[in-house]
Amino acid sequence: MRATWHQSAFVPLMALLTASAWLTLWLWAASPYGRYLDHGGWLEAGLAGAACRALPAGDVVLPGALYVGGWLLMTVAMMLPTSLPLLEIFRRMTAARADHARLLALVILGYLGVWSGFGLTLHLADQGVHALALRSPWLTFNGWLLGAAVLALAGLFQFSALKYRCLEQCRTPLAFVARHWRGESASREALLLGAHHGLYCVGCCWALMLLMFVIGMGSVGWMLLLGAIMAAEKNLPWGRRLSAPLGLALLAWAGWIVAAGGAFASG
Repeated sequence: MRATWHQSAFVPLMALLTASAWLTLWLWAASPYGRYLDHGGWLEAGLAGAACRALPAGDVVLPGALYVGGWLLMTVAMMLPTSLPLLEIFRRMTAARADHARLLALVILGYLGVWSGFGLTLHLADQGVHALALRSPWLTFNGWLLGAAVLALAGLFQFSALKYRCLEQCRTPLAFVARHWRGESASREALLLGAHHGLYCVGCCWALMLLMFVIGMGSVGWMLLLGAIMAAEKNLPWGRRLSAPLGLALLAWAGWIVAAGGAFASG
């Protein structure tokens, strides 16, 4: 009876967690504190202005803490649903154990921990870009070039061997769990299972997540679109075939931005 309850409740609970993350992000973005969530897109010409809007003068700790919270919410909303097949397989494998709920929580903790570390790295890089823009009048008015470069990088990555190697690990959750779970040092194995899966997930999706800095992290609509694309890539039978068309679309977008920016500069 207990196992049946957990089996029936798992997917609704995950759906509730994901929906709560999306709702919180939407309310946050619409609130007066939305500036802490949206650092401004790198396609904007006034890159330094976006930095000033995002960070109050002389304050680092509070915006940093709010950014980490926003990134964690974004990860739960966008990336956790893409890992539901692996979580469901692990839940079934450990359903007979008395500590199965704690082990599942450790898998999720390891997964989110890796994504949080990646988000912190991006945050530091973003701050470096804003600091550089404040000292460079040229970059202040040509931030769109940085956005176009990131779009081109993301497009090219869609054709890389690393992308497909990591994607295959994400698309075979049963084999992945079987390789990383023995049940001997249960807590450690569960945490490392989540972390290893997080590393492959970052390896597969980092370039697409980087697009959030190009278009602005506060755009819930873009988050939904990118989350849907990554979920399809990882879980649908034909998802692997999305990578090449998506790469071409990103390269075309970057080319259009460069052409439009060049025409504006010459005009």
